Amino acid sequence: MTKFLLSVHVLAAIVTIGSITVAASMFPRYALRALDGTEGAARSTGIAALLHRICYGYALGGIFVPVFGIATGAALGVLTDAWLIVSLVLTMIAAGILGFAVLPGQRRLLGEGGDAPTPEEARPTASRLTMLTGVFNLIWAVVVVLMIVRPGSTTGA
Repeated sequence: MTKFLLSVHVLAAIVTIGSITVAASMFPRYALRALDGTEGAARSTGIAALLHRICYGYALGGIFVPVFGIATGAALGVLTDAWLIVSLVLTMIAAGILGFAVLPGQRRLLGEGGDAPTPEEARPTASRLTMLTGVFNLIWAVVVVLMIVRPGSTTGA
């Protein structure tokens, strides 16, 4: 059962978090292009909207990552290990950044709930999204390293 739980956990992480990191990283560029008024703006609007839907949809699916991670940790008897607790805290921070900063920022740039911003108004939001997405990605890189290295592990890693 542990192998099944770990397999689902790793697959869910690769599919959901990987998709979010790529789509969120690409979003600001296309959102700014959508607002610049050039002939490719309509296409960029569609791409930005698609990237936002990918981020949102995979964020919902990403709930399975910590659920199966906790189940795997329980099966392995490591729920109280420091590396797992740190990983869970980092996961919560990453989820907070995504849910309370990245996704709302994307909605603002898409003009959901009101008028679309001008390119001048959009640049600071796009820059902030780029930075927050980088922090989100860095947090996940640290979590991956913690999952592999597992400080205190007897695997010899």
